[in-house]
Amino acid sequence: MNRGKYNGDVEAAMIVLAGAAGLYACLRTWGWSKRSGRIAIDFLTLIKLVVFACGPVATMFFVVQFGAAFWWLIVFKNQSKVMFIMPNDDEEFNFIIYMSCAFALKCIDLVHLLVNQVTVDIFFIDWEKPRGKINSPGPSEAEVSAKTIPVSIWRTYLVANEWNEIQSVRKINPILQIVTALFFLKVVGFENLATADPNANFRVNAAEYDCPDSRMGRFAIGASVYLTVAVVQWAFFAFIYERCLADKIRQFVDLCSVSNVSVFIMQYQQWGYYIHGRSVSGVADTDMLEIYQQLKREEQSLRQTRGLLPNSDQQTFQMGLPKKLRAHYDRILAPLTANQPAQMIGGVGQASSATDRRFEQCIQAYVTINKFLSSFIDHALKDLDYVTKDKLLLENVLDVELYDLFESGIFFSDNGHSFDKVLFYGNELTLIIFDVLLFCIIDFAAHDFVLAGILTYLITQGIAKLRDSGGRQNLAKKTLVDQRFLI
Repeated sequence: MNRGKYNGDVEAAMIVLAGAAGLYACLRTWGWSKRSGRIAIDFLTLIKLVVFACGPVATMFFVVQFGAAFWWLIVFKNQSKVMFIMPNDDEEFNFIIYMSCAFALKCIDLVHLLVNQVTVDIFFIDWEKPRGKINSPGPSEAEVSAKTIPVSIWRTYLVANEWNEIQSVRKINPILQIVTALFFLKVVGFENLATADPNANFRVNAAEYDCPDSRMGRFAIGASVYLTVAVVQWAFFAFIYERCLADKIRQFVDLCSVSNVSVFIMQYQQWGYYIHGRSVSGVADTDMLEIYQQLKREEQSLRQTRGLLPNSDQQTFQMGLPKKLRAHYDRILAPLTANQPAQMIGGVGQASSATDRRFEQCIQAYVTINKFLSSFIDHALKDLDYVTKDKLLLENVLDVELYDLFESGIFFSDNGHSFDKVLFYGNELTLIIFDVLLFCIIDFAAHDFVLAGILTYLITQGIAKLRDSGGRQNLAKKTLVDQRFLI
């Protein structure tokens, strides 16, 4: 085998895919700048270009080096006569450098993902209206005053808690992933295929047989088993579990409809996602019997559909927002975030008159923004309106709009769960590649798949806990839902 030709082919593949990764990073940066309302190229745009490039370049390094290592292992083990040997130490050193760079770039990509998700703007629009008034006694027995029946906040708390729970939900089970991968590697014996000789035996006698492992071989075997288990889990989850048992994303949308609460998510300055949760009956703050009757009538098609548009079931949308709406939203939200009492975001704080005043300001801001956003959805604002349309096929493929955003609002119909891009759920590919790189990098250092599996599980669970904690604080800060009620 001509090693020079092999190395040249690998380098050529990396150059071509690096160019493709660079173009993809430029495309993502262009889309981000349009959705963020940025016209000129500034320093932040260049920083975003570099950060957006980290993920695709890391994936490119991984794909090329994994393909090369796997091909080398398969050809080497299938020799009837020994024609060539596994890469030497210098070649393996270059391989490890490439994979270390891929892991470092993927770490930057993951940090960027976490920061974006724990700083997203989100608000729960409560559509419930007061249901009459009650008489309450005045200062004297002869005086009676009428008081509007308050709308319960518990429905909003319920939706907020469910959102809090699905923030770090993934399409694979981490513990099942690690246990299954280690089962095939250690118990079945796939690990023994990584030896630097042509023998391809799953079982070896350690007392009679001793051959060092190839690092490229261990990477090829470890990554293959890990990815295979992940793909099987993913396929089972997507085609069986979600369709036959439970789809948490669809269930969340259904919960919004039953609770009469919509979710307004702004991922970027002029871009976000909308979940239309307005109840078809107009009332959700009621008893069990009425809720059951409402659902029964809806099941019998005696109610209008749940969609935003008449005679439509479309409840989820991607939003292009006008600048005026974002500016007005930020102006209303300022007292909600700047002067929020410590108790609302998990602090202990002591009650005081100043705290009470700030709390009242936050409540007023919440009421104002709830009215503002609900009026926008109802087309009740004179200077702020939107239209609903479908994206072009090319826009869906590229995930970027081919015209300038957005003088007027545009709601794009989506596939029912595009909002999962602000959750772990919609970024499973990024997380899986990070997991497998972490697993293999630890094995490079420790030469132990069991230790690599344990540390990978602990680190990924730590990242999930960090995502939960940051998301919970952001949720309390942006929506006025007291963090003490987020279970």
